[in-house]
Amino acid sequence: MKTKWTMAFATLMLTTMAWAQQATDYSRYYENLPVKMKQVQAIQLPQYTVTLTDFGGVGDGLTVNTEAFAKAIDALTKKGGGRLVVPKGLWLTGPVQLKSNIELHLERNAVIYLSDDKRLFVNPEDPKGRCLSGISATNCENIAITGEGIIDGNGAIWRIAKRSKMSNVEWNDLKRKGGQISEDGTAWRPWKMKNGLPDIDESPEKQEKRRADLVKFYNCRNILLTGVTIQNSPRFHVHPFYCKNIIIDGLKVVCPWNAQNGDGIDLSDCQQVLIVNTMLDVGDDGFCMKSSKPKKDLDSGVEDVLIQDNIVRHAHGGFVLGSNTASGMRRLVCRHNVFSQTYAGLRFKSYIGSGGKTEQIFINDIMMTDIMKEAIVFECDYVENGKGGEDKYNDLEYVNGFTEKQRRYTPEFQDIHISNVVCKKSRTAIRATGLIGLNCVHDITISDCVFNYYEKGNAIHDATAKIKLERVKIVK
Repeated sequence: MKTKWTMAFATLMLTTMAWAQQATDYSRYYENLPVKMKQVQAIQLPQYTVTLTDFGGVGDGLTVNTEAFAKAIDALTKKGGGRLVVPKGLWLTGPVQLKSNIELHLERNAVIYLSDDKRLFVNPEDPKGRCLSGISATNCENIAITGEGIIDGNGAIWRIAKRSKMSNVEWNDLKRKGGQISEDGTAWRPWKMKNGLPDIDESPEKQEKRRADLVKFYNCRNILLTGVTIQNSPRFHVHPFYCKNIIIDGLKVVCPWNAQNGDGIDLSDCQQVLIVNTMLDVGDDGFCMKSSKPKKDLDSGVEDVLIQDNIVRHAHGGFVLGSNTASGMRRLVCRHNVFSQTYAGLRFKSYIGSGGKTEQIFINDIMMTDIMKEAIVFECDYVENGKGGEDKYNDLEYVNGFTEKQRRYTPEFQDIHISNVVCKKSRTAIRATGLIGLNCVHDITISDCVFNYYEKGNAIHDATAKIKLERVKIVK
């Protein structure tokens, strides 16, 4: 009995030690919060380790390791889970699908690089025809991506490139790789490339719509992402969707500033999230909160999110709500962050048919430099403006043109509190427009802030946007 007890105790201790590696104390981030929110819980993973080379993996940049990843993950699953170590090397692969209780650990100088062969990513089960993500998990719990390596999405072979956003050097380099230039010369698409690999659709436009996110988790619980660099995605870089209890600590998310739809970290209908010590340098929105219309059997809405001690460089918005906010956003805190050279700093965007209500949103201690457009912006006709239309905030014909069903999902940005923001150089300090006849922007306070602008200061449309400014300096 003593021997059995000793062995059991030893096993328990080893397991506890393995779990402890994931159990960093994050409770200190929840001190002095302006709103009570659910804290994240430590991710617990079993102790068992395998290495990709154990399953035939070859990190020479030429061998496709899709099968090696799948075999390693299956072997771990049979053991109840554990850590898959990706050692130093360049690991070419198709899609990698994680399972419950799996940690993908990239050692320093390990690079997971997605293959040029688009056929590897075709997903016949997707109703919209979108391809499989590079790293994904569906209906899983206890999953992690850790280490000091890089996950590279090889996004240029998927993305449209706009001529207006590229230098002559970049444009000529794309043309050398093949591809198709639009008739008007304004865009390039990766079609009939010189790598000799076949395309997967009947036209470049249809193929481009099939590009997927780089790291995507759907309906998962207990996620840990720490240490790694995630770069050059075909679409969004990190995209948890209907997920709960997420810790993101010390990530680097990077891509060219002109990468189409190159969002950094998007939280779609996620709850109980902590993002800290992370750097984003991306081609579209930085930290973006999204909320779809309610879905049966899935928790909708964005709730209990804390974003703290991060840096965003080169993004369309540093911290963004929308454009879809239909199921609402509740108890969000964004504090102690730096935004530099983003198009907008704090961006709130939505439109009729996809809007919802915000509650208990607190943003404070944000430092901004060289913001290309607005330091703070509220817009409720995002789709129209996104297509180059005129502002519709004062257009009754536009508002009345929506059906009652669409008007059920009208944007309502309210209960938002912004304080201690300092912005050095922006085109516009604050721009806010609601919609005539609708209560879209109200009960918002901006206090103890300093804005340094060079074109417009206070561009709040008082008839449709009710924003209270307290002790705010707006200086040209």
